Amino acid sequence: MIKVWIRDLLMGVRFAVTGGRPGWTRTLLTGTGVGLGVAVLLLAASVPSAIHAGDVRDVARQYEYVEDAPATDTSVVVTHVFTEYRGKTVGGMLLQPDGDPDRTVTPPGIDRVPTKGEIYVSPKLKRMLDDGDGKLLAERFENAKVVGTIGPEGLSGPADMRFYLGTDTLTAWKDATRTERFGHNTADNDPLPPSMLVLVVVMVVVLLLPIAVFIATAVRFGSEGRDRRLAALRLVGADSAMTHRMAAGEAVTGATLGLLLGGLFFAVGRVLVEKFEVFGYSVYSVDVVPAGWLAALVLLLVPASAVMVTLLAMRKVAISPLGVAREGTDRGRRLWWRLVVLLLGALSLGFFGPSMRGDSTVNEWGIAGGVLLTLVGVTLLLPWAVERVVGRMRGGPLSWQLATRRLQLNSGLAARAVSGVTVAVAGAVALQMLYSSVELRDRSETGQDPGRATMAASHYDVEAPEALDWFERIRKVEGVTEVNGFLVADLVHERAKPDEDGWRAPHQVRIADCDTLRLLIKTDGCRDGDVFLTSDYEEEEYRPEPKPGARFDLHASEYAEDEQLEPLWWTLPKNIRPATTTESPTGELSGGLYVTTGAIDVKELRSVWLEAMLRTDPADRDTVEHIRNLAPVTDRGFQAYELVSTTNSDEFNGIRNALFIGAVVILLLIGASMIVSTIEQLRERKRQLSVLVAFGTKRSTLGMSVLWQTAIPVVLGLVIATGGGIGLGVLLLRMVDESATDWFAFLPLVGAGLLMIALVTVASLPSLWRMMRPDGLRTE
Repeated sequence: MIKVWIRDLLMGVRFAVTGGRPGWTRTLLTGTGVGLGVAVLLLAASVPSAIHAGDVRDVARQYEYVEDAPATDTSVVVTHVFTEYRGKTVGGMLLQPDGDPDRTVTPPGIDRVPTKGEIYVSPKLKRMLDDGDGKLLAERFENAKVVGTIGPEGLSGPADMRFYLGTDTLTAWKDATRTERFGHNTADNDPLPPSMLVLVVVMVVVLLLPIAVFIATAVRFGSEGRDRRLAALRLVGADSAMTHRMAAGEAVTGATLGLLLGGLFFAVGRVLVEKFEVFGYSVYSVDVVPAGWLAALVLLLVPASAVMVTLLAMRKVAISPLGVAREGTDRGRRLWWRLVVLLLGALSLGFFGPSMRGDSTVNEWGIAGGVLLTLVGVTLLLPWAVERVVGRMRGGPLSWQLATRRLQLNSGLAARAVSGVTVAVAGAVALQMLYSSVELRDRSETGQDPGRATMAASHYDVEAPEALDWFERIRKVEGVTEVNGFLVADLVHERAKPDEDGWRAPHQVRIADCDTLRLLIKTDGCRDGDVFLTSDYEEEEYRPEPKPGARFDLHASEYAEDEQLEPLWWTLPKNIRPATTTESPTGELSGGLYVTTGAIDVKELRSVWLEAMLRTDPADRDTVEHIRNLAPVTDRGFQAYELVSTTNSDEFNGIRNALFIGAVVILLLIGASMIVSTIEQLRERKRQLSVLVAFGTKRSTLGMSVLWQTAIPVVLGLVIATGGGIGLGVLLLRMVDESATDWFAFLPLVGAGLLMIALVTVASLPSLWRMMRPDGLRTE
């Protein structure tokens, strides 16, 4: 018995590889289709290893903090610094060796600690600095000399923009840390909120399910020709069981070739992956390694699913010596069991959904199974809908009639070709509805008002005489149209007493001209020399109330143990005017004293910092970079940032970027699958096309028929996917106790589907013209 089975399976293998040009073309198409899906699955299986490798390198470059660590020959004073350049984050460290730079401990990726005026940069940052695109950024490094590049062990990926800059301005106890070890273990990340975790689960299912559908479709390429060949074998004595085993052998051959091609596609993509940067993410080739158990699962499931899909498809095909007959041609496809699958998916989500309300636990597998069943149920409705709709189509132009007649003869083939589009669009609609609601929940108001100011700049480490000069420097930057700035001084009341730690609570006094004060407080008028006290001033135990006539020492420090200069008293005037605080363009709302510049000697202040609110020319994109260049990266007290009204968490932004990357990959896969499927359908019709051309049918007519043949099932699939996606989206939103915020999420997706119809038709035209040649009439 085993020998008979092996013989039949090997016979199927022979048909797949030795059946002449039609045979190996069919096998090659199947292998290509399966290979594309396998390559994407292997890429998905490599995501955990790539993320882990990046996390390991990130931990390796974290330094250990030791309080009051003594200086040694191998210690280094270090601190993190970050800057932004044209929308991209540039991060690094300032390093200051305590001893010999060649003996000092180094962060990963460099062989020695740079000294003042030296810098190590990542390869991506070096290319930017060398080609002139980073000219403005180089000014921020004070034109330090590049003495080397950071190795891969010190970078998160090839597109990481990172630097190590040498300096001699750091103080270990004040603004930096002294360490003798890098590779400090950081705390574990906090778990995702339930709504985000549900979003991740749905995202994984939605992105991976189209791949499985595509592989299942690819293994059935050439099924009509195979069935005719098996009918011929029945004529020479083969029984039904033998034909099934031969079909299984042929399917395994195509799937095995797909595994080999998928491995080849994956290997090529793995080599080229370092050349791509998507939404700021990049990975090294060595990190793209499929997890062992996931790769084994792919190797086992792809051939097994190929055999299973083939045998299931043959259950509805009666192969006899007289030909091939398909079940259901007269009776039609059954609807009830498709609705059962859809209902089971909805019930599963309803069952696992209530645990989300008021609970932090999420049943990932239960939710994934519910989404999977629902999407599969939506996709199963497509063959039934195509059969019902095209069965009632009559008349129309010749191209329309050719397309509808072809669909009527075998609607299942057309439905399979676009099933990947259906499941992808349905999942994308639901995912977009969930994504919009989760984004709204995660979104937080910054309080900033970009309509009143587009940027803000501040400096928390500047001498008082220099503070006023900073405002003039900002005003002179090209592209700055308006500047409103104020100073903040910590003034100590003459009766302030130190607490047990020697700290004296200061009064924060904001100093500005009247134009700027109108952005911070509401008054019934303002003249230079006025002093205002807001109504929401809060008294504290260690801070005496600022009453008229109270005195403040402009030279005093808030710490009693600090060096105290000769007192310089400033007295509050008797006519302190009342005011009400209002939110500034930066979102701040602070009560206390507000003083015009004519009421206090600014140059005598001891402790001061500055805040500036700016309007800039939107046409000059480098204005913000010129403002950031007012101070080098070593000046950690200076900050310049653009104002935004809302922001999302880093966790959500990471999920969003992963979603966009996955969507791009799946969109490319779906486009490729539709092209391969269309070419396979044209190859099956090669003789019919040649006959039609020989009888005078115009090539443009046949081209339009291909368009209609693709468009009809795709449009039906989009309609079903839109309805199913909205329904699934509503179920998911109920799970996270949210309401829909984007009912029109399907519009761009439907537009993308219609555009795909046109692209697939154009891509298939060369094959169509080639198959219309007269040699297609030749037969044996």
